[in-house]
Amino acid sequence: MRSSITTALVLLFVQSPDIQAQEICSRTGPVCETPLGSYRIALPDAPMPEKGYPALLFFHGAGGSGARTLGNSSLVDAFTNAGYAVIGPDGLQRPNSRFGPGWSFHPERPKQRDEASFTAEIIENATVRHGINPERVLLSGFSIGGSLTWYLACQKPDLAAAYAPVAGAFWRPHPEKESCIGPVKMLHTHGWRDKVVPLEGRPLGGGRIYQGDVFHSLMLMRIENSCDGMRADAFTVTGDFWRRIWSTCAEGAALEFALHPGGHAVPEGWPEMAIEWFEGLNDS
Repeated sequence: MRSSITTALVLLFVQSPDIQAQEICSRTGPVCETPLGSYRIALPDAPMPEKGYPALLFFHGAGGSGARTLGNSSLVDAFTNAGYAVIGPDGLQRPNSRFGPGWSFHPERPKQRDEASFTAEIIENATVRHGINPERVLLSGFSIGGSLTWYLACQKPDLAAAYAPVAGAFWRPHPEKESCIGPVKMLHTHGWRDKVVPLEGRPLGGGRIYQGDVFHSLMLMRIENSCDGMRADAFTVTGDFWRRIWSTCAEGAALEFALHPGGHAVPEGWPEMAIEWFEGLNDS
């Protein structure tokens, strides 16, 4: 269930017809500031729905930024044309890192910020400031942004309506079985030829840290969702995406894996597939 804070925000939005008159930070204008960080947002041209815009909140990969996320026109335009707001949070610069801004997601490494609290803060801020619907947020991210998405889905499944990580999953040591809270709705997408975050994972930093195994991550998510079997229940192909679907799971759960033939990237066609999947959750 969503928190009482979220419920209050929904009521605040419904009762605030002048919400659009507030100062609007934007895709190319001023950055949106919160106590824990910053983000940028792109709003659709369509009229605001009664309960607010559905939203994609997308965590960038290593060295990225919210501005670079919103500079990805194929991603942003697909969602805004479908009536979604797109939110690009900013990671923090990691000390002694040559990769630039990133996220504090690994449970065994020092944390610069509580990313779950930061994410909740963004959703609350964007609800009041920009009129998004906090009940219709799809949380996603690329590479280490995808890994953050996995950890948030595990630790805070009610933070968003659903999760759709791309090219990033748990890291080693993987979470213990049944350590996640669940159930959760998740669509994970990964490239067959990904060499940066291979399906099997790989060592980094001379073996100091290890990426996780995507299939092991999916196994943990099946446990979290109380799915009946190891094998998927349905298989389908959408364009270049080979999709495996686990459907005999707990009430309120959804789990799907989409494999594509490319490498380490947000693949062409992903926005349309993610929107179709997210919208389908309301119809099921």
